[in-house]
Amino acid sequence: MATASTAHTITPEERKVIFASSLGTVFEWYDFYLYGSLAAIIAKQFFAGTDPNTAFIFALLAFAAGFIVRPFGALVFGRLGDLVGRKYTFLVTILIMGASTFIVGILPNYNSIGIAAPIILIILRILQGLALGGEYGGAATYVAEHAPEGKRGSFTAWIQTTATLGLFLSLLVILGVRTAVGEAAFADWGWRIPFLVSIILLGISVWIRLSMNESPAFLKMKSEGKLSKAPLTEAFGKWKNLKLVILALIGMTAGQAVVWYAGQFYSLFFLTQTLKVDGPLANILIALALLLATPFFLVFGSLSDKIGRKPIILGGCLIAAVTYFPIFQGLTHYANPALEAALKKAPVIVTADPATCQFQFNPTGTKKFTSSCDIAKAKLSAASVNYENVAGAPGSVATIKIGEKILTSYDAAGLSKEDASAKDKAFSKELADDIKAAGYPTKADPDQMNKPMVLLLLFILVLYVTMVYGPVAAALVEMFPTRIRYTSMSMPYHIGNGWFGGLLPTTAFALVAYKGDIYYGLWYPIVIALATFIIGLLFVKESKDNNINAEEY
Repeated sequence: MATASTAHTITPEERKVIFASSLGTVFEWYDFYLYGSLAAIIAKQFFAGTDPNTAFIFALLAFAAGFIVRPFGALVFGRLGDLVGRKYTFLVTILIMGASTFIVGILPNYNSIGIAAPIILIILRILQGLALGGEYGGAATYVAEHAPEGKRGSFTAWIQTTATLGLFLSLLVILGVRTAVGEAAFADWGWRIPFLVSIILLGISVWIRLSMNESPAFLKMKSEGKLSKAPLTEAFGKWKNLKLVILALIGMTAGQAVVWYAGQFYSLFFLTQTLKVDGPLANILIALALLLATPFFLVFGSLSDKIGRKPIILGGCLIAAVTYFPIFQGLTHYANPALEAALKKAPVIVTADPATCQFQFNPTGTKKFTSSCDIAKAKLSAASVNYENVAGAPGSVATIKIGEKILTSYDAAGLSKEDASAKDKAFSKELADDIKAAGYPTKADPDQMNKPMVLLLLFILVLYVTMVYGPVAAALVEMFPTRIRYTSMSMPYHIGNGWFGGLLPTTAFALVAYKGDIYYGLWYPIVIALATFIIGLLFVKESKDNNINAEEY
């Protein structure tokens, strides 16, 4: 590998490495995000044997499966990458991802083949998650091992843009097809087109990747006969290496993950679910924020080559943790001022037996909360109403006090499906009428929204994402020796992002329902980001000057 100063001029081969690796990873994220964007339609197509709510829950579970299995994909393909090479491994991952996506496009629905349809769909989704678990580590390792000294941050930062660009591409293709065929046709058969288009993207990616050369660092290790014979054992069975994996997780990727999810995903959830902003408008604002902030992945990646990875990643975690509360309060102020006014003027009190109130953590979406306390709190949280918790008498039914009006909740345990539905409908209507009378808006008024300020705050949130995410690929590559690099770096990345980040919306909602405060869910990313800042600051060593060709660190 050539060494170079920061004045190094990128060569055609290096440009090809960056382009091919990034393009393939964009396409993999495109494939991965398609399912999430079309979850509602997929629920109707493949889970038609259940009621609509259950069908949507199962569709989301299939989406979550792709995240849950990502660390296992890191194990499988990380090991393969350290044994046989980076190039061929992430060639395999893109073939699995592309083929799985294409098959979804031609898979018969529930009405055609019955229960086999959702079973096959979930298997394909798991394969996608496994492939993505192997793709990122391969792409980041491959690019970093081709990069000259002093340029690893700027080279690998291109990989960091791919998740955002893949999301953009999926939304663009879906919007284009929807517009071309119309909503009715899209819901019937047009939704398949974005999945089928992936076969073209797959062909382009495979053609480009076949023409690429193997990583020089891997070839050097192979020629010297120093490849690891048991990467998993060496990476996770030896404390010296396992310690680095643990530090990479809790001292770097866990904080990076929650900042990423808070900025790109939870902000959208907060706008649409909490602030009741119209979905298309919220999506447009998030898309504009992403578009404006995406170049900063490259800015912070390049800056990390000069001042180090730690100051930028840990600085992003700290700034995010310190400013999340004022930023999200600002979103409420500028996006839905009527809700902000109602929260101040119309306090709500929930009185309930504490023994009947659960912490409503429900990552699978299948758990039922049937006590009168849980029902009352879930309804208020969904309506974006803050409330004070007051302990009621043992065995009492929960009540909600809004101003001078008192509503009595109900206990759904033991009720028939029809009775529970009837009580829920009546209670929901009465509650909706009362909170509306108290000044709580049912949706945000676009005419009262300060859109430029909302966009600015969203841009700041995504800017934090670019700080923590831009340099992290280079940092992870540099933390581990060549012989076990693919295996070692992939695991903390995918546990951090697949689990710590993926659990953010569910955990945040449970915290909001527990406390009765629409901002209380922010404590999850704040605590994780602060923990990463402290652990990273004390125990993670700066890596930018590491010799990534070294056999041992």
